[in-house]
Formats: sequence, structure tokens, C-alpha cells
Amino acid sequence: MPRLKPIPDTDLSPEQAMVCAEARSGPRGKIPAPMIAWLRNPELARRGQKLGELLRFETSLEPRLTELAILVCGRHWTSHHEWTAHKALALKAGLEAGVIADIAARRSPNLLCDRQRAVYEVSLALLTNGRIGEDLYETGTAQLGEKGMVELVSVLGYYCLVALTLNAFELGIPESVAPELQDPHFPGSPRPHDAAG
Repeated sequence: MPRLKPIPDTDLSPEQAMVCAEARSGPRGKIPAPMIAWLRNPELARRGQKLGELLRFETSLEPRLTELAILVCGRHWTSHHEWTAHKALALKAGLEAGVIADIAARRSPNLLCDRQRAVYEVSLALLTNGRIGEDLYETGTAQLGEKGMVELVSVLGYYCLVALTLNAFELGIPESVAPELQDPHFPGSPRPHDAAG
């Protein structure tokens, strides 16, 4: 069960109401799940959701690449709500179901597109090690350009914030529990009785 509940519209402060209106009028058309927590600080909510809009909708990375990076991040943190939401968006963007299943199972996916492979490898290395080796950096830059690499790293950083917010406050649980992420030996995976509510 979520540790924080959405604030009813009737109880929003003027600042909170303004942030909610901005989010609803933006490209998402709704309040993103981490804003349930972020609204406790309206300025954090405003800046966070605006950064998310930029990174999801206004970069040089095509949606398939952005969603691939988000899935790698969601799997890294075993963030069920992030995974569930972005799995649907990744499929809509054309990412293959087999690739998504491999990421969920922590297997290296068979990526035939060089740009997708670069996004996957850079994302995995950065999330796993906190660094990118020189050869991988050069590969990523060759495939995505300097701007694309900066955007990719920013997407990963932002979605780490999202994943940690969702996980800390158990937002989207139990309704967004992803069976393919269940792993009793991996910290952060809700136990079956947690998922049941």
C-alpha cells in the first residue's frame, strides 16, 4: 500500500494546485506518480515534472531509446511502477517484447540496432558501476553524439530519482507490481504478501 496518498484537489494549497494544473496541461496530460510525493514541496514538484517533460519528450533521442534507458533503470532499482508504466510506453514506441523480457530477466538482450545497443550498454554500465569505460564512452558518443550522451545520462539520473521516490513511498503498489520483476533474492522486490496489499 502506498505510504503517501494523493492530496485531494480540495486540500491543495494554491502552489500545489498550480503545479498540478501545469502537469495536467503538459504532454503527459496527468500528474505523474512521483508527484504524489513531490507535492509535499510544490517547487520540487514543479521543477521535477518539468525536467521529466524535457527528458521524455524534448531530446534528440527517439522514444524507443529513451524508453529502453528507462526500463534498464527501472529494472536496476526493481521499481515496479516505473517498469509497468514504461514497459507499455516502450512497446508502443516499437521496442520488441523479447528485448523487454530479457531486461526484466537481467539477460543481455539481442539488440540489432547499434544505437539501441549503445543506449543499453551505457545505461547498464553507468547504473552498475557508476562509470563508463573509455571504449564504451567512445561507442556511445559515436552512436548518439555528445548531445545524445548528455541526454542519456540525464534520463538515467532523472529516472533514478523517480524510481527511488516510487520505491521509498511504495507508490503504485500493489496495482503496478510486475510479475516479471519478482525476485525473492533481490532487495527491493515486494514480497507476495506485500503485493497483495
